[in-house]
Amino acid sequence: MSKIILPPPLKPGDLLRVIAPSGALREFAAFEQSLEIWKAHGYNIQISDNIDSRYGYLAGTDAHRCQQLATAWHDSDCRGIICARGGFGSTRILESWSWEQKTADPKWLLGFSDITALLWSLYKAGISGLHSPVLTTLANEPEWSIKRLFDIVAGRSVAPLQGKGWGGGKVTGVLLPGNLTVATHLLGTPLLPDLDGVILAFEDVAEAPYRIDRMLTQWRLSGVLSKVRGIALGGFTDCDAPPNIPSLSIEEVLQDRLSDLGIPIVSDLPFGHDSPNAALPVGVEATLDADEGILNVCC
Repeated sequence: MSKIILPPPLKPGDLLRVIAPSGALREFAAFEQSLEIWKAHGYNIQISDNIDSRYGYLAGTDAHRCQQLATAWHDSDCRGIICARGGFGSTRILESWSWEQKTADPKWLLGFSDITALLWSLYKAGISGLHSPVLTTLANEPEWSIKRLFDIVAGRSVAPLQGKGWGGGKVTGVLLPGNLTVATHLLGTPLLPDLDGVILAFEDVAEAPYRIDRMLTQWRLSGVLSKVRGIALGGFTDCDAPPNIPSLSIEEVLQDRLSDLGIPIVSDLPFGHDSPNAALPVGVEATLDADEGILNVCC
């Protein structure tokens, strides 16, 4: 794809809007604590109306959640959009949503987990976002992870991430981080971006090993992995098999389904649902060193 557009660096005083495009907000104390972190860095934070709305497991109806996104996205004074939490629901609003690429006025979109669908569709529209803690998780991050997030949105460089290299050399490509389950459900849809030259960065939570196996097998059968230059694996939290049930471990599944692809792979990188969740910009150039176990973002 053409060169990605990186939103302008944020600066103290900038207006940032908080939206809930996915699951219903439940973790109110953590939400408030994370808001204070953003405010302490000097940002003007505006929370969308009725952000605590509920429609079953969703943070309101599709129309309500889509309107939150539209209001923030089309607000010329807004410099960034922070997602309240993940859960489920962002793909539902993408059925009727278009980013209407704003090359002259892009803005940051921040989140992870279910927000993967928004981040990947925004990337397909040519604009970078940030795979990062949401407002129900930021307060639980270690200091270095919080600093990393604010360094990235302010346009400052960040340190490489250290993981476990599987061997296979070093590669440079376009970084595309996200949740494995959400990304898998984009396969075969118009929302899936072109994966040519991409370094996939996957994490997940509460998925039994056989389900991770099933998803990775779908990726293999889809044929798209032939375009991918490397794979960076973060945390796979609470992905152990139930006790007393015969199973491969999550580590064995990842090795079994990925190690024969002939591309550099690094695992155990510090991003995902379990703290730390190191922020990763979407669509920027990155280098993955599978001999040294390093992921380095080049922006």
